[in-house]
Amino acid sequence: MSIKLTKKNLEKLRSLFEEIGFRVRFEKGNFQSGYCLIKEHNVAVINKFLPVEGRVQAMLDILPQIDNVDVSKLSGEGEALYKEAMKVEAD
Repeated sequence: MSIKLTKKNLEKLRSLFEEIGFRVRFEKGNFQSGYCLIKEHNVAVINKFLPVEGRVQAMLDILPQIDNVDVSKLSGEGEALYKEAMKVEAD
């Protein structure tokens, strides 16, 4: 099963980022990859003009770049989504 690029999954991923301790902001910007990751401040800025599919894909691209994720502290749904997202990235 892969993660579908839907608005519902966008919200699930946003909740997962909050559990991990990252803030997600959708803002205007000139990002070559569609996003900017500010690790020092635990912030991911995603181009607000991307369609939902692009936003979900950007979040899936960012997730493996986040260091020191303690999976044991995630909720059951968060843990399952994290593992699924990491599996998709590995494929």
